[in-house]
Amino acid sequence: MRFEHSQRLRTGQHMRMVPRLIQSMEVLQMPVAELQERLAQELERNVALETAEPGLELESTRIEHERPIAEPDASAEGFERLREFERSYGDMLDGEAPRARRTDGERDGKMDAMANTPSRGENLAERLLHDWRLADVAQELREPGTAMIESLDADGLLDVSFDALRTAYGNAAWNDELLTRALRAVQSALEPPGIAARDVRESLMLQIDAALAERDGAVLSAEDRTAFEDARVIVGAHWIDFLENRLPRVEQRAQMSLARIHAARDVLRKLRLSPGRDVTDTDARPVQPDVVIEYDADRDRYVAALADGNLPVLRVSPVYQLMAKDSAVEAETREFVGTNVKAAEWLIEALHHRSSTLLRVVEEVIARQRPWFDEGPEALRRLEMSEVASIIGLSTGTVSRAVSGKWMQTPRGMVELRKFFTGGVETADGEGASWEAVRQMVRDTVDAEDRTHPLSDEAIAKRLEERGVTIARRTVVKYREQLGIPSARHRKSHGA
Repeated sequence: MRFEHSQRLRTGQHMRMVPRLIQSMEVLQMPVAELQERLAQELERNVALETAEPGLELESTRIEHERPIAEPDASAEGFERLREFERSYGDMLDGEAPRARRTDGERDGKMDAMANTPSRGENLAERLLHDWRLADVAQELREPGTAMIESLDADGLLDVSFDALRTAYGNAAWNDELLTRALRAVQSALEPPGIAARDVRESLMLQIDAALAERDGAVLSAEDRTAFEDARVIVGAHWIDFLENRLPRVEQRAQMSLARIHAARDVLRKLRLSPGRDVTDTDARPVQPDVVIEYDADRDRYVAALADGNLPVLRVSPVYQLMAKDSAVEAETREFVGTNVKAAEWLIEALHHRSSTLLRVVEEVIARQRPWFDEGPEALRRLEMSEVASIIGLSTGTVSRAVSGKWMQTPRGMVELRKFFTGGVETADGEGASWEAVRQMVRDTVDAEDRTHPLSDEAIAKRLEERGVTIARRTVVKYREQLGIPSARHRKSHGA
């Protein structure tokens, strides 16, 4: 009996924690601009949620920047339960030239300017070509893949035939088999899913496949997986009937109930009809940082602070808290108020969780990637999300959500937080160098060479080995080509 009671208790706690965890994960994943919109909506629809006067911190969302992160006293026990639940189930719910560091305490005007310069909006081709150069694909696919990317329309679709590509780029050797392979490589290597499809139908199929493969880290529920699988059948085999709303015919031919068809339609509505328009910001608006990193010369350390100054300071209304407990208030009203009070408490708890988690991740990134902050891109180390997750006691999925879409304002400019998580190679000092750092080393080695006697790929590999990085000659070739660096023969200068 005691065992059954314990099981029922744990089950009840589990059921109560799930919606809190889901909300916490949603808030955690939001960049600060999106979070502003979410909080404005919550303030409008939740009567028990209100803004606090400046200086009220007990139930506020604000966390002071130069002090240890503290959990809200009123919900410390619940917060810890949430943290423990997240550690157990978080993954199931997922899913510049080097500069010397200044030590004299003076601000570097150029670095300040870099840090505050809005990012220039890239056009679609620029953004995708950058990613394509870094993609791990066969060499024979690079040139035709580049041609396809340059030929995409504003929606991100490839609205030209293979024959037109061959004619436009003057390469009759690009047979259909090669171009098909190149197209598949572009579609699989680039984000978002659906890019480089030849029509809307193909784009939707690519997005459905990406969702079913859980490419973005999100874990599908059983219901959503069924809906996506049904959507794939409908788009693949019954597209015209579906477009023309001949649902009874789809029902009959696909042997699928109307309820399943409607569920499939609902997930299709969430997909992008123009994936290319999601890649670039046509307004070229400045990136809004979630975290600001500054160098403290006195303590020789980098300090992280949340860039949350525009977020409202929230609290639960004391009036509604009392009303929720007042037996003189009619039961229906008391239940309504109590539900809103609880929702407000959960939201504030989720905001504290977001702040705490984001700062913990950033502080670990700073500790592990200190050389990048001191020396620049060449010093970027290999770092996996699982490593950070293990160190700070969170799931990998939670770390992924914490960095998703987040930007940091650093002394070296505005940098996407995800950039600091990358694979790489072992180095002689055992620290490891990121692939991006190795590419930068290749570029620096070529830039420093004597152009009358340019270095061969083998010689470049030996130069990197002298610096503690061992890679094969073919890897040098791959990175050189990704960087757009010609071979030694084509780099040679014959003088005046």
